[in-house]
Amino acid sequence: MNCTIDRYAYCYVTARDDMKLVLDARDRGVVESHAFGAPIESARGLRLHRGIYNRFLQDGFLSRSRGLTIVTTTDALAGSGLGTSSALVVAICEALREYTEAPFGRYELAHLAFEIERRQLRLAGGKQDQYSAAFGGVNFIEFLEQDRVIVNPLRVHRNILLELESSLVICFTGLSRESDAIIQAQISRLNSKDEEVIAAMISLKEAAFEMKAALLAGDLFTFGDMLNRSWRSKKSTAATISNDRVEGLLQVGLAAGAYACKASGAGGGGFLMFMTEPERKSAVLRALNSAGGEATPVRLTGDGVEVWTRP
Repeated sequence: MNCTIDRYAYCYVTARDDMKLVLDARDRGVVESHAFGAPIESARGLRLHRGIYNRFLQDGFLSRSRGLTIVTTTDALAGSGLGTSSALVVAICEALREYTEAPFGRYELAHLAFEIERRQLRLAGGKQDQYSAAFGGVNFIEFLEQDRVIVNPLRVHRNILLELESSLVICFTGLSRESDAIIQAQISRLNSKDEEVIAAMISLKEAAFEMKAALLAGDLFTFGDMLNRSWRSKKSTAATISNDRVEGLLQVGLAAGAYACKASGAGGGGFLMFMTEPERKSAVLRALNSAGGEATPVRLTGDGVEVWTRP
């Protein structure tokens, strides 16, 4: 179950004629310059940008170019739990697809982003973030054998989506974290057939089906109950998913009127998400911000990655 919100990753591609590749991550203040036309061997620095360039070069899509400037920026930090890194990979891949006129659609785009991030660069994680960034909206996404993925857009009544949107609060804990260590701990426990982790993963899967049914029926309190259940299950998969800072802010939100909460992404910091009755939202926002969090409302978005060309 996935809903996309109004936090974005941006990529701007400009042609050059001096056989240079300039990678410019504006939000990080990092600029790199390389010789265009040869793969970049080092994985250090802007590894996502380098990995995508290498893949497009390897696949022959950049053979007609004589240089590129790739500028990026994001609305949320990497390590925030909002899928920022995957959204950025999807944005760069889509911008380069448009620039090179590469012949693939959204499923292929999402799979390419997954392959670059998870298999080529070996960054730990799943593939839900790439598909949600590519497709956008409210989706029930099924991950099957042999890399098969089905993105099912949910036809949720507009009034229900407005109620859900007015119920949501996100809060940055102030802690950015590398998700790799948390995910590797989960994988290790799964591979060792840890019964507690296997039971938690089954519970998470079951909760997704129940959340879908509750959302389609407009039963947001049951939806919230399933969110709480999935958070409890998630915490049992690795010891570092929660910590004193996370638990402290979650309790502040609940005390102020939220009825459901969880940490986004791998946990360990980043953003927290709360559900509250709309009339209590302002109290939840005030309490979280007074406790040192950075809490804001969010808007749901219905569109995935978009691309345009300047005249």
